[in-house]
Amino acid sequence: MKSTESIPAETLIKAALELSAKVESMTFAPPVSHVYNPLAYAWAPHEIYLRRFGSKLKKVIFIGMNPGPFGMVQCGIPFGEIAAARDWMGIEAAVDKPAQENPKRPIEGFACTRSEVSGRRLWSLFQQRFGTAEAFFTENFVANYCPLAFFENGRNLTPDKLSLAERTPLYAACDEHLRTLVAALEPQWVIGVGSFAEARAAEALVGMSVRIGKVLHPSPASPAANRGWMEAATRQLTALGLWQ
Repeated sequence: MKSTESIPAETLIKAALELSAKVESMTFAPPVSHVYNPLAYAWAPHEIYLRRFGSKLKKVIFIGMNPGPFGMVQCGIPFGEIAAARDWMGIEAAVDKPAQENPKRPIEGFACTRSEVSGRRLWSLFQQRFGTAEAFFTENFVANYCPLAFFENGRNLTPDKLSLAERTPLYAACDEHLRTLVAALEPQWVIGVGSFAEARAAEALVGMSVRIGKVLHPSPASPAANRGWMEAATRQLTALGLWQ
């Protein structure tokens, strides 16, 4: 008989595999030139992440938008700055290649030397505040709303830029996955990392007993984030009553 502590991780793994299978069958028209699903080709490190850090109930789930080109796209970890995943979380595993690799965005796995700035900022804040990954993940978890990365040749496309006909089934699958995640981990709060994730969480989780909040997205494309993201996020989380 499984311990109750192992049930959320098994639920998360099953849900991630189901989400991966659903989005794998979806097609996307130009300007989308390439679609990456790290839940497929980078499943090995992602499963380690779920087993290691999704095995207990949480107080807060932080939700990002979708994988970044030098983060989860490379290593299968949400906001997956390589150094944070490998050196702070202690996760490293083999990463395969997507069926159609974008020559302008090659998959190098944990050998990727480019920094995922959003991930570096996010995980640096948590490392600074909690010290160890184990301490952070005791009550917190990080996930992405959408598992797919979209490219227009070398340019990153976010899910909100897709056509309505493409977004509708994609969002339906992602909403269902998010509800499963929340039901399994029973958080008090879901914090959207950025306005898109906050809005999707608010819509997907209607009727569920969870509070929704937001922190500024740490993207280098955001002037506000570039003026001191860690300080801004700390102020927002303190204002919500989550941090002292």
